[in-house]
This record gives sequence, C-alpha cells and structure tokens, in this order.
Amino acid sequence: MEQRINYLLKQFTADALSPEEKQELLVLAADPASAVSDEIVKMIMAEEAATTEVAVTEKWEAVLNNILATDKPKKTPRSILLRPLKWAAAAAVLVVFSFTAYLSLNKKKEHVFASDVAPGKNKAILTLADGRKISLSDAANGDLIEQAGVSISKTANGQLVYHIQKTTGDIDDSKVNTISTPNGGEWEIRLPDGSVVWLNAASSLQYPLNIGSSKQRKVELSGEAYFEVAKDKAHPFIVKTLKQELEVLGTHFNINSYANEIVTRTTLLEGSVRISDLSSNDMLVLKPGEQSVLSKNGIEIKKANTDEAIAWKNGYFMFDNEKQESILRKIARWYNVEIEYADPEAKEVMYYGTVSRFEKISKVLRKFEQTGEVRFDIKGNKIIVYKE
Repeated sequence: MEQRINYLLKQFTADALSPEEKQELLVLAADPASAVSDEIVKMIMAEEAATTEVAVTEKWEAVLNNILATDKPKKTPRSILLRPLKWAAAAAVLVVFSFTAYLSLNKKKEHVFASDVAPGKNKAILTLADGRKISLSDAANGDLIEQAGVSISKTANGQLVYHIQKTTGDIDDSKVNTISTPNGGEWEIRLPDGSVVWLNAASSLQYPLNIGSSKQRKVELSGEAYFEVAKDKAHPFIVKTLKQELEVLGTHFNINSYANEIVTRTTLLEGSVRISDLSSNDMLVLKPGEQSVLSKNGIEIKKANTDEAIAWKNGYFMFDNEKQESILRKIARWYNVEIEYADPEAKEVMYYGTVSRFEKISKVLRKFEQTGEVRFDIKGNKIIVYKE
C-alpha cells in the first residue's frame, strides 16, 4: 500500500496522474485510516537526509501550494516558514484536508441502500469417516467426538483441533474427514500432525485421520486455504487440487483453486514447495515471495503480493488493479449473494484498494461507487451492478 501511495504522490507532483489515478488518490486521502499523510511525511524526511533543509522546504512548499490550488481560484501563496518536522506535519494535514474537501465537493450524494447484507462468519460442516455430519458453528465448545483413536474438540475461538490418543495403535488409512465451509463461512483447523489450515468461504478440505503417521501427509482442497505446515522431513505434506499437486516439507502458503476461477494461484510466504501441473506433468519450485499461476496455458511464476494473497485470512479484501468481475466473485462467496450485471461493461472496471471483510456489504459497495465508475442496488440476496 505504501509503495502505491508513494507512486501516486510522485505522479501528482509531476502532474502526470491519469484521471483514474487521481480518483484513486482522492479516495485514499478521504479515508480516515488513510496512510497518505504518513507517506508524505516519510518522503519529506527521506529527502532531508540527502539535501538541505531549505531545498526540501521549497520543493514541498511548491507541491503543497499546487495541491491546495486544485479546483480553486489561484491566489498568491503565503510563505510557509516552518522547521522541517513541523512543516511535514502541517503539509500532511493540509494535503489530506485538501483532498477530502475536493472529494466532498465533487462526489455525488452517498448512496443509501434499501436493504443490506451482513458479512460472513465462522461456519462449517465436519463430515466424519462414517458419514455423520456435525455443524461446527452450532456445536458447543469442548470435546466433540472420538473416532478411530482420534479425539476432536472445538475451542472457544472457533478452531477445530485433533488429538491422537496415546493408547491407540495404527489408525486405519481409509478413515478420512472432510471440513466444508459454505458461502459466507470460514474456519480454522489444526490437523492431527500439528499443521494449521484456514479455510476461506465455499471451500473444503479432505484429510486422513492418520495424517501424522503415514509416509505422505496428503490432503485434498477445493476452494481457497492458507496452510502453516508442521515441519516433518520424513513425511512430505501434499495438497491436491483439481488441477495441481503441491509438495512441501514445512512451510506457509496460500492456494486459491475455486472452480469458477480461470486460474489456480499458489503463493509462498515461507519455505519452498514443488508444484505439478496434473494435465501436463510440468513441475516447478516456488521460492518465498513468489506466486505460481496455473492456467490452460500451463504454469508461470511471478513475484507475489503476499499481503494481497492472504488478506482474506487477516480480515480484509485487498485489490491490486483487479477487475470488478473478479472482485465481485469474492464478495459473492463471502456475503453469500448473487451478482447480476445490468451493464456488462461494469465487469471490466478496475479497482485498487483495501476493504474490511467484516463490514456490511453496503459499506463495501459504497467504496467501489466512490470511483464514479459503477453503481449498485441490493435486492434481497442479489446485488445488481450498473456502469455509470
């Protein structure tokens, strides 16, 4: 986020902002939690180390006057003679004030929705080896059940935890459990081998009860999950999805493999993983900070925005010049709504920003409407999208 703000501010000082970038900067500056002011201060302080106090003050005084003159009658700027630290703070406040005022003068009246939709929450179904199903959101905290030498409990913070009983022998290889989240649900699970998995909405994970003792710790994923795999060099951890297979020894990574997404994305935060394309048998190794993108054209590796990849796990959506159509698929899964496009062109609108996953959907949609490119209506469980 800091890098993006830094870029936008530099473009502003060079008078090189595109209309879309200008709108983006206005929206960022108008947010009470915006990092724009902090970034301006950092830019000023960084320049102080390389040049003189007078040069820095004169440069940023000119920038400030330029910003303050936006859409206002031109006046002779007053001289600003403040010490650098005080000047930086003043500049930051004035910049945010200027942008906020500009936005309030130019944006339309805030859209009031006739209805609203609450965000998702901890919600999942556990399917046992014998076919029985347990609604984890409805189950009481504490021990849930014991099966095939394994006890399962639910903690107060909603985590599902497996414990191997010391008195048991080998566990039957055929005993598997499946945990599934619906639209509008997520869940955290600690597997019998000590690995922790966070499941996003509309996802499922199948795993054997003997995962801690088998030669290969193999699980099957549909949807999206973040993994923190317990290190065990003697027992590789394997994640199979519809289109790929991933092997690790101990690492942190995120896999997005929804059936309605055209690519499968694997983002590595720590350790190393080997990925195999099941359709071509092509293989590659990911390093920390890299992302593999598997499509019908094969696998490619690119530098990852790890914050964006695991934003969902940390409680927010993060969009990095992403198409509205892709964004709204994520919104639909988390809020359990249908998306209808009154204007197909709205699918192509690009958006950059960060939004909490725990706001009502109306607040999220208003963020998108601030771009001036789209408008929404909420009708029951359906979101209708219009191109402005």
